[in-house]
This record gives sequence, structure tokens and C-alpha cells, in this order.
Amino acid sequence: MAALLPDSTNDAYDGCRVSAWGLTALGILTIVPGAIHAFLPDGGAGVIAGLDLTHNATTIIGVFAWVGATQIVWGLTMLAVSLRYRSLVPLLLALILVERTIIALNQWVLKPGEGPDRPPEAYATLVLLPVVTVLLALALKRRG
Repeated sequence: MAALLPDSTNDAYDGCRVSAWGLTALGILTIVPGAIHAFLPDGGAGVIAGLDLTHNATTIIGVFAWVGATQIVWGLTMLAVSLRYRSLVPLLLALILVERTIIALNQWVLKPGEGPDRPPEAYATLVLLPVVTVLLALALKRRG
């Protein structure tokens, strides 16, 4: 087990503890939709996102399951860092900020889709961008 989980780096973390706990919450909030996408029969495409599954349902559901698997692993990574490897909290928060910025740009500017309907994640991302920015700033600020 030691090869899989090296010694904790929590003692080396000098940032705000709120950032680490925020990352824990983000990890959980990533795993839950990941599980929905991976394990719900339609991956949430129809029942949550309201997508029309009359055409290409297999492809759409397959893509949702693929994204769900990625979300579960990404969420578990967030939990591992926030609970055991806190010296990596700033890095993970910076990566989440990059991820969420790309998602927001695609959802709202570059590829907004047709019609006013957007998946719930498009709105969650708008809320998460400033939250993650604050958590990152706090993680980079040394406790004195």
C-alpha cells in the first residue's frame, strides 16, 4: 500500500486550510455527477440535461459515461490531494481553474449550442470560477 500512497505531504502545506477543505468539497461535487453520468441508464443526458435522445442515443449516453468515468477519477484525485497531499492543493486548484475556464468559454462563447437550454454544469461553472479563484489565492497565501 505504501507504493500506491506515499507518505502524506500535509505538513509541507503552508496555505489556508479552507482551500484544502474547499478542494475536498469540489472532489465530492465532481464524483457525484460523475457517478450519475457513469451509472444512470441514460447518463443523465435525458432526465437531467433534457437532451433529445431520439437520434444517436447510444453515442450520447456513451459520451456521458466516458465523461463520468473521468469525473470520478478527477474527483478521487482531488480528495487524495485535499486529505493527504496538501502540498499539491495550489496546483490542483490552478488546474481546476483552467478546466472551468475552458468549460465556460466553450459553453458560453465558443460553442454555445442552439437554443437557450444549457446543461446544469454550464451554470455551476459560472459559480465555481470565482470560488476556485478565491480558494487558489488563499492556498497561495502563506500562513504566518
